[in-house]
Amino acid sequence: MIVLPAIDILDGKPVRLYQGDYGQSKCVAEDVLACTKKFEKEKANYLHVVDLNGAKEGSRINADLICEVVKTCQLPVEVGGGIRTMEAIDFYIENGVSRVILGTSAIQDDCLLKDAIKKYGSKIAVGLDCKDGYVCTSGWLEKSKEYYLDFAKRMEKIGVKTLICTDISKDGTLQGPNFEMLEALKNHVSCNLIASGGVRDLSHIQKCKDLGLYGVIAGKAIYEKTLDLKEALSIC
Repeated sequence: MIVLPAIDILDGKPVRLYQGDYGQSKCVAEDVLACTKKFEKEKANYLHVVDLNGAKEGSRINADLICEVVKTCQLPVEVGGGIRTMEAIDFYIENGVSRVILGTSAIQDDCLLKDAIKKYGSKIAVGLDCKDGYVCTSGWLEKSKEYYLDFAKRMEKIGVKTLICTDISKDGTLQGPNFEMLEALKNHVSCNLIASGGVRDLSHIQKCKDLGLYGVIAGKAIYEKTLDLKEALSIC
């Protein structure tokens, strides 16, 4: 299992949200690139970067900064947030991003998702962001009518290899991921599953590993020092 430290970017700064609420953002460091270098020095497996402005607006708001992260860092980087056209996907892949995460577009545009999978294969991941069991879109601001297990199965049939799974109610709470949801997904699809949201400490990392997940994302726990990244990496 891999551990992916998260850098969520809002207005050019690294922040954390609470339960996806843009009104409850907290700046966690002065500089995005400084965070990147710190995680690289600690030998993270992968970086998880989200353009929060982009997720809300549906366009690449912080793209220049994200490209700078990719160019100055030796780690593979996955990027999500506002990527809703093939032009946007091409842009990030051509600028060295290792994996592009589709969210809203995966729900609303089957043709785009299928074309992206055909063109880039495993470089395309899908964000399965849900609340009360139903998938959410547009930076988590809108809830769809699609149940998370049905969505996961549909993604698997299309050919998606990696799902990044977030229970929005857990995000930023340090209360632990929704392990019941993750176990249900593990039993329902064969996709690589990355847990996201709610991670607090090593016990949560260990539980994700015991579930046989492909990866786990940690953000707030690292910034608030309830989780030591080096220790998390050591047990994975």
